[in-house]
Amino acid sequence: MQEKPYIVIMAGGIGSRFWPYSRNKKPKQFLDILGTGRTLLQMTYDRFEGITDPDRFLIVTNKHYFDLVKEQLPDVDESHILTEPLRRNTANCIAYASYKIAQKDKDAKIIVTPADHLILREANFLQKINLALHASNDENRLITIGIRPNRPETGYGYIQYISNENGDAKKVKTFTEKPNIKLAKAFVESGEFVWNSGMFVWKVESIIKAFEKYMPEVAEAFEEGEEYYNTDKESEFIVKAYSQVKNISIDYGIMEKSNEVYVILGDFGWSDLGSWSGLHEIRSKDENNNVIEANALIYDSKSCFVKASPDKLVVVQGLENYLISDSDNVLLICELDAEKKFREFVSDAKTKGENFV
Repeated sequence: MQEKPYIVIMAGGIGSRFWPYSRNKKPKQFLDILGTGRTLLQMTYDRFEGITDPDRFLIVTNKHYFDLVKEQLPDVDESHILTEPLRRNTANCIAYASYKIAQKDKDAKIIVTPADHLILREANFLQKINLALHASNDENRLITIGIRPNRPETGYGYIQYISNENGDAKKVKTFTEKPNIKLAKAFVESGEFVWNSGMFVWKVESIIKAFEKYMPEVAEAFEEGEEYYNTDKESEFIVKAYSQVKNISIDYGIMEKSNEVYVILGDFGWSDLGSWSGLHEIRSKDENNNVIEANALIYDSKSCFVKASPDKLVVVQGLENYLISDSDNVLLICELDAEKKFREFVSDAKTKGENFV
């Protein structure tokens, strides 16, 4: 029988494009954004609970969020909450978890997933994960999960694959990060591209070989920790390791360079929930395409997203494609699709006081 996989959940982001609801002290992965009674992190954990055991989950997060993870996932042992001293992107997050797992289990298989994505058809998703686990048996293969596109989305990365290959896993030709609308339309029309979901499946041996080949400085930094992983000296070592590595994504560092990357094609109701407009797309709407999560009176307005405490009455008139988000001490009113401005909003809000971000 195949050993149960390890699940690495990446939960260190700050969720700035959901500000002011998502804050530095409690980013979106720790919030019940979908109103299900479970946070996005908890929903991600629940998704994989049936295919592995609690002692095979590793949550990689920022050091400031340790207590939040512990509170929301009480079944995960504290030693499996991996705290990053610095934000160093997905390559280093994955390296940390991979080398720690390898120290304990050289034959392990790993599923890597962000903490904050939505998957509507979970049975279909798990079927694709099982295909990916099987495909990862081949030596050195790195498997990614691609999402069949239903529109020319410019906010996602795209993966081009060799479409005439037999088998479930298709060899990857190219990665393209967030194309313009003209290119995105061409990608969708060609039928040879899928969205990059940011989910991966591989043997720990395969990903470590890839680090050694394509990111030797990262491999060197983390392999030195073999005697410290799973001991009381681990956190001290990790502070040192993170001070030696650059901020770089796994896509740029390995996936775009390797000739061993394959994609499993999926269509299971996926969204990366990356912005208010993305959330608007999947939420229930009124007859004027408004999402109302507030005690509100709406007049002559359409395609808006209104979110506020039910203790406050919100009156909106004459707006189209606007976000009104009243959260704690911040009221935000902006165009619904202005996510490219959010870094500026948050940066400027910080000058008014740390308590606003």
